[in-house]
Parts: sequence; C-alpha cells; structure tokens
Amino acid sequence: MRSAKLGPNQAFDLILSPVVTEKSTRATEHNQVVFKVPLDATKPQIKAAVEQLFRVKVEAVNTLRVAGKVKRFRGRLGVRSDVKKAVVTLGKGQTIDVTTGI
Repeated sequence: MRSAKLGPNQAFDLILSPVVTEKSTRATEHNQVVFKVPLDATKPQIKAAVEQLFRVKVEAVNTLRVAGKVKRFRGRLGVRSDVKKAVVTLGKGQTIDVTTGI
C-alpha cells in the first residue's frame, strides 16, 4: 500500500475533531485514539494526516460510519447528519493528548 501525500492544509481538513466519550477514553489504554473525519476520507489519507499533524507512527486505521438519527425538536422531525469515525492505533510508545490543541 502506498502512503498518501497530503498538502499542508489537507491534513487539517481530514481530522475534524477528536471523539471524547467514555468508550474512546478507554481505548487510549490500548494505544488507540478516535477522531471524527469526513465521510469521503480513506484510511491511507487518515493515516497520513495523523502522522503529519501529531508526528506519531500509526500502526492501523479502522473506520466506521454512524447513520444520523431521526430526532424531534418542538414537535418537528429532524435528522442528524451521518458521521464517520476513525479509530487510529498508534505504534508502541506513541501517544496523542487530545485535550490540548495542535
């Protein structure tokens, strides 16, 4: 597999935000970090963006799509947007502190 080449601003466009939940916090014990990414992002692009932004070695990237829920707000139906999450497994001894900025 070839590594994806990203421009200087493309890496910032690929990593939208970290996902900070109880489950994603537990994943940090296994050297994993969860990020929200665009729906059209690929695994090689995500790997290259994380390595470029955080200066870490990425072992693997797993992705999942979460379908938006139908919710009611003041009696009206609305639909939340679909999101894509990337679970990034880091190399041994590598860490990312998602509580601080880049």
